[in-house]
Amino acid sequence: MARVTLLGTKGGPAIYPTENLRLPTSCLLEMAGRSIVVDCGLGVTRGIVNAGHSLKSLNTIVITHLHSDHYLELGPLLHTAWTAGLQTPVTIWGPKGLDVYWQAFLASMAFDIELRIDDEGRVDLASLVTINALEEGETMLGDLSMRSILNCHPPIEESYALRFSDGEKSIVLSGDTAPFERFKEFVRGADVLVHEAMMSEGVERLAARIGNGARLKEHLFASHTDALDVGKLAKDCQVPVLALNHLVPVDDPLITEETWAETVRSSGFDGDLYVGRDGQVIEF
Repeated sequence: MARVTLLGTKGGPAIYPTENLRLPTSCLLEMAGRSIVVDCGLGVTRGIVNAGHSLKSLNTIVITHLHSDHYLELGPLLHTAWTAGLQTPVTIWGPKGLDVYWQAFLASMAFDIELRIDDEGRVDLASLVTINALEEGETMLGDLSMRSILNCHPPIEESYALRFSDGEKSIVLSGDTAPFERFKEFVRGADVLVHEAMMSEGVERLAARIGNGARLKEHLFASHTDALDVGKLAKDCQVPVLALNHLVPVDDPLITEETWAETVRSSGFDGDLYVGRDGQVIEF
């Protein structure tokens, strides 16, 4: 049995006081005997612990693209895992430039890291972490296949969707993306699709709340996928399980979980549907 835990289901980096707070994007995939963290938005460290996982067992992380809501907490996650007893290697896959972030994080924490090495006898954190460039193609993570494809998330050029397969089951994680034609073949036949979703009717209200409205709307409509289109994709690709993730907007009182579900169902998708919640577990 494989499972994915949606650790953070909010789209975008900003958070505001709200009754049911969702945090930015991250998830934990358990498949083929491996545990893989995909994206490290704000709150990922607490999300992993809340899901019952030991931070010192961390070993594989994938970052889909370099928007802050997908990698802001990568450094703090690794540092916290290190203080929790991490002594084994961690391999990270991500777009070019992620290594710059990591080296800058290490530099910013150099006093603390060196102090803990000298005072507490810890191994050097830098020696535990390897960052590999994520590119289109297939990578084997033990017995687990990870396929990556460039998606459509302008103005970022290096942004990826992922498909994990163990030979029996497969799951696709869309990353942040607008619809693009060759994604259909990438998704087709998957057992689970975790896809970002936007409710277009709420974008005007969102832009009015946070300012810079015209530019924000332009970005959202060019770079993300309406929930109706997510449903159409899942239906066309005959995916039996669909989970909405990276919800935009997530804090509009006029858009409830029922609104999300009704919009997707209006596409004709009749499989299992999850409107993502932080901490939600989907087994497959």
